[in-house]
Amino acid sequence: MKRQNKDKIERILGLYSKLMNGYIINKAEVSVNYGVNERSIQRDIEDIRNFLDSESVETGVMNTVIYDRAEKGYRLKQIYNRKLSNSEILAICKILLDSRAFTKNEMMEMLSKLIDGCVPRVNIKAVKDLIKNEEFHYVELQHRSVFIDKMWDLGKAIRGKHYVEISYQRLKDKAVVKRKVKPVALMFSEFYFYLAAFIENEEVKADFDILNDSYPTIYRVDRVKKYKVLEERFHIPYANRFEEGELRKRIQFMYGGKLQKVRFTYSGCSVEAVLDRLPTAVIESEKDGVYTISAEVFGKGIEMWLRSQGEMVKVIEMR
Repeated sequence: MKRQNKDKIERILGLYSKLMNGYIINKAEVSVNYGVNERSIQRDIEDIRNFLDSESVETGVMNTVIYDRAEKGYRLKQIYNRKLSNSEILAICKILLDSRAFTKNEMMEMLSKLIDGCVPRVNIKAVKDLIKNEEFHYVELQHRSVFIDKMWDLGKAIRGKHYVEISYQRLKDKAVVKRKVKPVALMFSEFYFYLAAFIENEEVKADFDILNDSYPTIYRVDRVKKYKVLEERFHIPYANRFEEGELRKRIQFMYGGKLQKVRFTYSGCSVEAVLDRLPTAVIESEKDGVYTISAEVFGKGIEMWLRSQGEMVKVIEMR
């Protein structure tokens, strides 16, 4: 290797090392140190920029070298981290597998795309090995329905405030009923995706326990057998606008119904688990390890959950 080329490589590696360690490169100073003119240093910086651009394809991290006027020199700047880290993508894959929300074919395809598209190539095999056993033993849900495209269409209807006609198979008697609804939210809870929607037909609403239109009905997406997004739009006045985030905090059991306020005592070993289960829960008091808790929850699901806690929970009031 010619001495000139060797000097250039050593110089570029030296500049790269300084940049990666947070140093500011003053073009005039380093040109003197390396015994070259400033144009050579400028070309070296351009070579480093090109290298960082090509490296981003492998690592997902987009770095570049910028001129900092305040520091009067060049420094490294991370523009964005385009891909998920190994640990992030592993966590997401584990959550997806544990959700069991999709058919096995859908799940395997999504995991493969996530890993291939987000993990640096050198680490793809390591991530795949970490979830290989769970993939092999993955058990899909009994409904075996494919509904990703359906969810996308419903999501667009929610965003555009379009009415949707659905044919829905009820759980209690397996009958398929038709509804015209105002879709307002898509949510996931314990294996299933749900659509929250307001029923448009007043005659249909008369069959429900709760007549107040401010309470949405909850539909399992996999039980929506047919649907049609209508051109007709609905309007929710700003004062009564639907707050999906607020509903999500109060619908933890995916049962429709009125907003209930519940107070109970909890004597179990993990009050944190109760607070995590009921995002609106507030600890009113605590004495000798017994907590008095209040919360707001939509629907009747809270009653079943409270009963499932056995002797650890005693209901004070529910209204």
